[in-house]
Amino acid sequence: MAGGGGAERTRAGGLLPPVCRQPRRRESRERLSVCSKLCYAVGGAPYQITGCALGFFLQIYLLDVAQLDPFYASIILFVGRAWDAITDPMVGFFISKTSWTRFGRLMPWIIFSTPFAVISYFLIWFVPDISRGQVMWYLVFYCIFQTLVTCFHVPYSALTMFISREQSERDSATAYRMTVEVLGTVLGTAIQGQIVGNVITPCIESPLFIGKTNSSVAMEELNMTHDTGSLTDTRNAYMIAAGVIVGLYILCAVILLVGVREKRESSELQSDEPVSFFQGLKLVMNHGAYIKLIAGFLFTSLAFMLLEGNFALFCTYTLGFRNEFQNILLAIMLSATLTIPLWQWFLTRFGKKTAVYVGISSAIPFLIMVAVLDSNLIVTYIVAIAAGISVAAAFLLPWSMLPDVIDDFKLQHPDSHGHEAIFFSFYVFFTKFTSGVSLGISTLSLDFAGYQTRGCSQPSEVNFTLKMLVSAVPVGLILLGLLLFKLYPIDEEKRRKNKKALQDLREESNSSSESDNTELASIV
Repeated sequence: MAGGGGAERTRAGGLLPPVCRQPRRRESRERLSVCSKLCYAVGGAPYQITGCALGFFLQIYLLDVAQLDPFYASIILFVGRAWDAITDPMVGFFISKTSWTRFGRLMPWIIFSTPFAVISYFLIWFVPDISRGQVMWYLVFYCIFQTLVTCFHVPYSALTMFISREQSERDSATAYRMTVEVLGTVLGTAIQGQIVGNVITPCIESPLFIGKTNSSVAMEELNMTHDTGSLTDTRNAYMIAAGVIVGLYILCAVILLVGVREKRESSELQSDEPVSFFQGLKLVMNHGAYIKLIAGFLFTSLAFMLLEGNFALFCTYTLGFRNEFQNILLAIMLSATLTIPLWQWFLTRFGKKTAVYVGISSAIPFLIMVAVLDSNLIVTYIVAIAAGISVAAAFLLPWSMLPDVIDDFKLQHPDSHGHEAIFFSFYVFFTKFTSGVSLGISTLSLDFAGYQTRGCSQPSEVNFTLKMLVSAVPVGLILLGLLLFKLYPIDEEKRRKNKKALQDLREESNSSSESDNTELASIV
């Protein structure tokens, strides 16, 4: 008997230590390798490469290459961005209804959207040889591409919550992602800017400079001598750049699909019941931390999008750097790429809210400086490099803080699962919709100011409007966003408490499932 009892104690002793060591093994499995983080990060590049090329160059392309009237260009930009905003919650809804497959719940969206997205993107940069219907051509393919790239980016953004359950690992992966995404903006700026910048886009002198007597005849002759050859070369350059970007898009999508494995939450394994989208949407929109985070970043993101959309025209006409603007944009993005690790260190050392105030507000003096100082190429490059530091913070911080809000939501609603796509899609919805409104209004403002399509120079009213659009208005939006951001409730102390509470909740869930398995085994 004693020997039997000792044997039982020995067997019990042999079984207990693994159970005690289980959290450590699970924690070690939760750590992501550098290769996994890089593959995950590369998946964010297609959205940024295409978005940067469209954001910086589509407006000037529609006006000076496709030769559309500014009014119609503003319609394309506004409707395209507004439709892009609408598709985000739509895609989020369909993702929430998607069942798990052997590839995951999010990966199939990325797989099937990629080939159609690259085709529609290429056709945006093609000038059709039709006298009528150009506006519909660009509007249709712009909206189609925005829909398809949303089918890629919304599930990719939500994938942050499914690559690891550890908050620190998600933050680290987000830093990798932001570095690659800013590098993607560098690639988008470099590819589009350098290929197109090597071709001289023809322009037409104002009648005031040609002479008032035979101005229409002189402009027609100038158009005939310069338009045919060099405008065709410019259009071909835009198509070559689009082809290169399409190749990078496909390559990055393949790396993401091969190198990242989507992990299902253990709590979701207990039920395959579909998530109620509208009930989840109501819960998400009633979550105070989420609304306050959106309110703050809505205005700061809008400021940088407004700057992005008008900066090429500002450099070309207001500063007079027609052949340098692509290099100035490249300087901004290179500076942003190199300073992403700095901001990652800063937010871990001083907290994310402090990083918001310091990082985003640092752009204000440089935005004022570039509009107030006289046109000087060296000063412009210095300002561009300094402004890139703030751009890096604007890139990193929203995507680093959204997972904190989702964790806070999970603690308040532990029985509600599968709403990650709603959080990410509606954040993108609000920023895209307001950016569409701003770009439409800014292009209309240029039309009212007297913008001359393919003009070598612009009236003083246009130059003044461009200064307002890249300086005064963004500064005001940044200040308003930072003021609203003071209401955001998740500071570093609350973030640490949430992290510990989530770990306790997961350990409790795992231990209960282990005890259920043990009980089932004993019954068998």
